[in-house]
Amino acid sequence: MIILCRVVGVSPSGYYAWRKRGPSRREQADRHLAQRIRQIHRESRGTYGAPRVHAELQIGDGVRCSRKRVARLMRSAGIAGISRRKTTGTTRRDPRRTPSPDLVQRQFTASAPNQVWVADITQHPTAEGWLYLAAVLDLFSRRVVGRAMADHLRSDLVIQALNMAIFNRKPAPGLVHHSGHGAQYTALAFGQRLSEAGILGSMGTVGDALDNAAAESFWATLQTELFDRRTWPTRRALQSAIFEYIEAFYNRWRRHSTLGQISPAEFERRCCPGETTGQESRAS
Repeated sequence: MIILCRVVGVSPSGYYAWRKRGPSRREQADRHLAQRIRQIHRESRGTYGAPRVHAELQIGDGVRCSRKRVARLMRSAGIAGISRRKTTGTTRRDPRRTPSPDLVQRQFTASAPNQVWVADITQHPTAEGWLYLAAVLDLFSRRVVGRAMADHLRSDLVIQALNMAIFNRKPAPGLVHHSGHGAQYTALAFGQRLSEAGILGSMGTVGDALDNAAAESFWATLQTELFDRRTWPTRRALQSAIFEYIEAFYNRWRRHSTLGQISPAEFERRCCPGETTGQESRAS
């Protein structure tokens, strides 16, 4: 040991003193913090990266630490968040129908709930075939307020999602419903349902994902954090997973960067105390 100490340039007494010393206060703090980081990562279903883990520590736990420190401890623990992938749309325009005007103009903000809803359709394969999902989000809080799932792309799919949103939120007349130019959204029956509810239809330009960016962002999140993480043997299995992800995780728990790293439900609770902005969603 004396020879080794000479090689590395330390004294034997210094070496033995180092061996007797316990971990430093910083090392102990890092160990404790790393344990909490692993717990947060598990609770996020393995989806959170350093930014959201850091937000959970600061906002949820009141722990003061830097994001770089969180990232370092995550690397040391071998854990990481999930990166988004590009998604593709499923809707096709019906040239026989007249689209609604663009009332949003890429201004994806709202000052209160039930001012602007954004809607779209996505799809994912199962061993039984494709499952189609239509969703409606409140632009104010990015909360999913309506959804419907089916093995088809008929217009009643988006009508069901709209009906759920109307039931859950009971909006006043004048709300704007923004979507793409898919045949489902230009269908006569869908337009009639909007009119009955006093909702104004709005559509972006054809083939431009930026004109419905808020919906596209949600699809990218869903694709990355749920769809692509396993294979789905049946439509029912995927339906159950989507319901649980949206209602138990995304709406109520998942921290959203657009909302200052709080969940959609918490954002509504803080910004609109006393308002009925989100009743319990019905199972689909």
